[in-house]
Amino acid sequence: MNIDELSPPERRLWEAFPRGESVDLSSADPGLSDPATADRWGPDRYIRAEVLVALLAGAVEPESGHVAAVRLSGARILGSLNLGHAQVDVPLALTNCVFDEAPHFYWASMDSVHMMRCRMPGLVASGTRVDGHLWLEGSQVSGGLLLDGAHIAGILNMSGVHLLNPGGDALLADRLSVDANVYCDQGFTANGEVRVPGARVGGQLILRKARLHNPSGAALYASRLEVAANMFCDGGFSAQGSIRLRGARVGGYLSFVGAQLSCPDGIALNADDLAVETDVYCSDGFTSHGGVTFAGARVSGQLSLRGARLHNDSGTALSLQRLQAEEVLLRPAEQVKGVTDLSFAKINLLRDDPATWPERLQLDGLQYETLEPPLTARDRLNWLRRDTDGYQPQPYERLAQTYRALGLDADGRSVLLAKARDRRKTQGIPRKIVGWFQDVLVGYGYRPFRAASWLMSLLVFGTIVFSLHRPAILNEDDHPHFNAFFYTLDLILPIGDLGQERVFAPEGVYQWIANLIVIMGFVLGLTVAAGATRALSRE
Repeated sequence: MNIDELSPPERRLWEAFPRGESVDLSSADPGLSDPATADRWGPDRYIRAEVLVALLAGAVEPESGHVAAVRLSGARILGSLNLGHAQVDVPLALTNCVFDEAPHFYWASMDSVHMMRCRMPGLVASGTRVDGHLWLEGSQVSGGLLLDGAHIAGILNMSGVHLLNPGGDALLADRLSVDANVYCDQGFTANGEVRVPGARVGGQLILRKARLHNPSGAALYASRLEVAANMFCDGGFSAQGSIRLRGARVGGYLSFVGAQLSCPDGIALNADDLAVETDVYCSDGFTSHGGVTFAGARVSGQLSLRGARLHNDSGTALSLQRLQAEEVLLRPAEQVKGVTDLSFAKINLLRDDPATWPERLQLDGLQYETLEPPLTARDRLNWLRRDTDGYQPQPYERLAQTYRALGLDADGRSVLLAKARDRRKTQGIPRKIVGWFQDVLVGYGYRPFRAASWLMSLLVFGTIVFSLHRPAILNEDDHPHFNAFFYTLDLILPIGDLGQERVFAPEGVYQWIANLIVIMGFVLGLTVAAGATRALSRE
């Protein structure tokens, strides 16, 4: 490039470059300092993009003892800043600059890049390698920010950045790799889809106070995202459109504390198959209009939904299906509006609150070690019976095992009795009749003292009947003493011999009564024996 063809502002930049000095073309008029007023800037603030390309491509040698750099403020960049496939060994720092065309850095190898509070009609940095930081703080990018396949060795700072591409990709960062932290906070906004599937962040991903808007699709598409440390979507974070974290991996904790999510016709937060090494917080004001799903997720610590508000009346508001977690804190601020699916989840400690139990649950296959609060069997049965799938045996068995593990055998038996009764409701009329008799007589075997009461009643009944109608003697040569009490007891006892039953034989209707006492005694005796065995073994 011929230096004689440079304009005065371009010559200033050319001469400042070898020493890495800053050139500030900003106007002294405060009304012209904002990049939004670039249409009113004069030629004294114009810099041709080809001048920047020449400097960054090595047209001027660094001055001895200095680090060359392009440091420019308050300029309007004319033309296309195209550094595609270039090798740039000096820093680029642009502040409060306005671009007429989208810069192109695709597959370039660059030193640190700072483009702060700039306005760009797009930025193409696909496959770019930045050996330092990529600093876009406070900039506005319309038409899409492309970082797919890029590798940033330092920090990616997009704090306060405004991305505008409604109906398209506001940020396209598939397979992006950042070795340090990523900042999308302090007023970061995106109108359009933010895509980071398969991206890798070596530090923290911070979306605190970010506002994402893409109601027709995904506000944040981050499937298979890998974050080595913590991920923050809190502090006023909001999203219009779905958040997709399916298959993502977070090495620290994931925070959605106080986040506001809205996707009324779909899944507001899809964290299926997510893996988090510590805790997940969807709590303290977290609100979702649309489904929230952690199906198949693995949380090594606590999944907290304390103080959350979940709304999806037409479907599943919260899915923890196949979740594996050390602890789930299911104590929302209000009753969940929609189905809560806990089927086939494995949770060590499940902490909930009867005041906010969902109206509709799915519990089949749920495994847990401890419930807090434990509550009585009657209260917990009200919890089980909210299952939308109706009677399922496994939830009753699991709850009974939990009570028995705590030494609460009576509560465990109450649950199993309720299981038998609820199962009876699903059976045909013949089985219902048999079941009803089993319930009335012996409580399906879980009420042994009820069987003992029936035995006593049976003994009293037989004693009265046979006192009034003494049975005949089988052998007239014998003259035994008849005792109605011991005769009835002899009929009732399935084993042993009191010497009455083999001597006396009733006739007619009384023979039928005797046979009934024998059968009832056999059944009730076995029930009492089984109940005693369970009590002694403390199952």
